Amino acid sequence: MAENRVYNVLFLCTHNSARSVMAECLLNREGKGRFRGFSAGNQPSGRINPSVRELLERLGFPTADLRSKNWDEFALPGAPQMDFIVTVCDNAAGEVCPVWPGQPISAHWGFPDPSGAEGSEAEKAAFTAAVFGQIERRIRSFASLPITSLDRMALKRRMDEMARAES
Repeated sequence: MAENRVYNVLFLCTHNSARSVMAECLLNREGKGRFRGFSAGNQPSGRINPSVRELLERLGFPTADLRSKNWDEFALPGAPQMDFIVTVCDNAAGEVCPVWPGQPISAHWGFPDPSGAEGSEAEKAAFTAAVFGQIERRIRSFASLPITSLDRMALKRRMDEMARAES
């Protein structure tokens, strides 16, 4: 991979309302200009999870332009070319994750779904914050990879290893 370029990463999840949005925001901050994060879903909910939006705002992330969108937008002419595709759905929750065709390096990093949290608003917020922390640790590991010194196979292997590592 080329030095001094920005790598585009698309985070996919079914509804694009929580996990993929948090990953997008985190990579845009943690990537320090080396990465540009995007998110989408194959069945977008049409809104960002309120607990996720509140958490992101409280942590100082820009949220005005966040929206739940269909992953087909990224297959249209003129869409940014993706270098990496990461699904963040939790298979144990029975979700169907989209498969991205083409050449990007792909990985699956399953995280629990904040949208399925139950209990009081405080309990839902605490669950959302815990999932955010898991995603944040994974994004930091990803953003610190020596991308320019790894070939495609080594990058894929490292991303898969991250998925198996404890969040």
